[in-house]
Amino acid sequence: MTFGFAPTAALTNSSTSLSAADSVNHLGRMLEPSEWAAAGIPLLRNPREVVSGLHSRHSPSPSTAVVAVLDHEERLTASASFARRAAPADGWDFRNALLAHLRRVIPHDLRRRTPVRTAVLLYCREGDERWTEEDGAWMWGLRDACTLHGLRCGAYITLTRGGWQVLGEGRGGRRPNSLSRPADLADAAADSVSAPLRSGAAAALRRVAAR
Repeated sequence: MTFGFAPTAALTNSSTSLSAADSVNHLGRMLEPSEWAAAGIPLLRNPREVVSGLHSRHSPSPSTAVVAVLDHEERLTASASFARRAAPADGWDFRNALLAHLRRVIPHDLRRRTPVRTAVLLYCREGDERWTEEDGAWMWGLRDACTLHGLRCGAYITLTRGGWQVLGEGRGGRRPNSLSRPADLADAAADSVSAPLRSGAAAALRRVAAR
């Protein structure tokens, strides 16, 4: 003989409420381009050099995140790369992953009154250069991880088949991209002229920010 219990209306309603609340929290843990632009993220002096250096060091493939810490002269202090878990994009999870890797590669700066080092994030993904909710979750996670580690929140950069872009700045280039082979570090450092972001990507960002 088998015994069982049918779910009551109260339990069903409670489960529905929890799911709705989790959905609202999930949507709150991401940043749109307009919010990112309003946050006063410092501009990179030479984004192509930063991107090329990280690409050469970590050879990221799609779904790989590279978090890097730069000093006040924009020299690389530490970096780490890791694969994104196959789960729905959530800024909370991304924050925890970024914070865990920052703690492994560099001590925190929480004792300082103002941050002197900056963390930037390069994320290699499929798709085109247009902003996605996944990008928004990474941006939220980066900002929160920087606060908890005593760092200044820096640029969020995407790397796709079409090239790289610094989200919200209108700067990018065709190489490196997610398909290109990593260059030697010496060559990456010598390649210091950034190309303008393709007009289609800039227009797409403007449309998203204006919504």
